[in-house]
Amino acid sequence: MPTVKIFDFQGLETGEMTLSDAVFGSFIHVPAMHQVVVAHLANCRLGTHSVKTRGDVRGGGKKPWRQKHTGRARHGSNRSPIWVGGGVAHGPHPRDYSQKVNKKVRRLAIRSALSMKVQESLFTVVKSFDIDKPSTKTMRGFFEAVKAQKPLVIVPEGNDNVRISSRNIEGAKVINLGNINVYDILNSKTLIVTPEVITKLEEVYAG
Repeated sequence: MPTVKIFDFQGLETGEMTLSDAVFGSFIHVPAMHQVVVAHLANCRLGTHSVKTRGDVRGGGKKPWRQKHTGRARHGSNRSPIWVGGGVAHGPHPRDYSQKVNKKVRRLAIRSALSMKVQESLFTVVKSFDIDKPSTKTMRGFFEAVKAQKPLVIVPEGNDNVRISSRNIEGAKVINLGNINVYDILNSKTLIVTPEVITKLEEVYAG
């Protein structure tokens, strides 16, 4: 079973913690992570892009010139896609980009991403965030003490002091445990969690 060090909020080592092999020591399944990340990015797309076709552009009701004997090509409307100011041919229209990912694949990807952070020694456990009020200086000092680069902090619900203290630190991001996703884990450098979060992750993803 993998073992990680536990730090206090001052960055001092206070002990060790043994992690579950099922969640933090599993086989790293790269195709599953790739599929989940692609689906995540696709689901973030709004799909509201739209252009006007020749039928949507105002005007163009009158034939520009007669059909024959002008020496010019025949045209029926000056709103044709080949005219300046005309409609757009084969342009984008609103659509749904969302992709479905099976629950088992998503859980496999989460376990793979967590295991990869542990194997690469980019997994930090903090005993608790002893912060009574938002303080960017305090949070930056903690990140520097544990040598966290581009940190992703996963906290239980309702910890606003940590979120507010981190939002002005470049590269840092704080998410709730309920919003954990493979993209944020892989997009970060150092993953920072509390023992409470680890216990919950092992309960949810060990099966």
